[in-house]
Amino acid sequence: MLNRRHIRIKVMQSLYAFKGGESDDLKKDETFLFHSLDSMYDLYLSMFALLTELQKKSKDYNIKFQKKLSASSTKDISASKIEDNQLLTLISDNKMLQETISKRKLNFWDLDFEYVDIIFRAILKSQLFTDYAKESENSFAADKSFIINIFTDIIAPNDKLYDYFEDKRLTWIDDLPVVNTKILKILRKLKLTSPDTALLPDLYKDEDDKVFAKELFNKTLLNSSKFTEEISAKAKNWDSERLASLDGVLLRMAICEFRKFPSIPFKVTINEYLEVAKEYSTPKSSLFINGILDKIVKEYKADNLQLKSGRGLM
Repeated sequence: MLNRRHIRIKVMQSLYAFKGGESDDLKKDETFLFHSLDSMYDLYLSMFALLTELQKKSKDYNIKFQKKLSASSTKDISASKIEDNQLLTLISDNKMLQETISKRKLNFWDLDFEYVDIIFRAILKSQLFTDYAKESENSFAADKSFIINIFTDIIAPNDKLYDYFEDKRLTWIDDLPVVNTKILKILRKLKLTSPDTALLPDLYKDEDDKVFAKELFNKTLLNSSKFTEEISAKAKNWDSERLASLDGVLLRMAICEFRKFPSIPFKVTINEYLEVAKEYSTPKSSLFINGILDKIVKEYKADNLQLKSGRGLM
């Protein structure tokens, strides 16, 4: 689920929040980092809990709707489409998923039901639902297409839901795009025959990514003063306050990758931190960071420092 850029962002946030020194015990701060990373999985599960609650809401809605149909014992097909949606049923009936949600205490939609109502009403008012309700075809493919469409057009971009997640956990705002993209990928691949584990992906692509997060955090902190000196020598024409800002954190992380991660090419590191700077720092930050890193790499090459190993890694 996590990609390397998101890991870098999490490390950046943890480093920026760090108030200690190189000689301090880093275990507490390392724990904070991994809690932040793990919290992303809670957001992922919370979104599936929301989908489960939407189906429950549909059932309640249909019961009330039927009571209003005075002499009719016939079930209204359009009103029951969400309740009978096969993809939502697959999610609701996934025991592993629901047990994990319960174990991590993420069933908060019962208390915050107004947000379920907001999403449910938005779905019923949408053209997507109008078209879906008119379909005579009852197939898993049609049901899946509808859920993917409402997730893309209604759930993911909903401003009130965005504000809700921001109030719930501040770090979730940065996680939302990654989580929503992952959910859509998983939904597109789902089949009626998919195992329960299909809805429970690993947080890390592999163990290397988890090790990368830990080592990038620790090695950047443990070499902070050395990296700062290296930056200062190249930043004489720039505002010194930048080195104490987020730009300084990003530069120290980049130099850490230059010196301590031989398998990551210079170009990859530079491109990654320029993109992070564009999203999280000031308008001039990417220019500043690119200028400093370019000078440092040129100096490494002039001094013939062999910091990278493997083909094409300069």
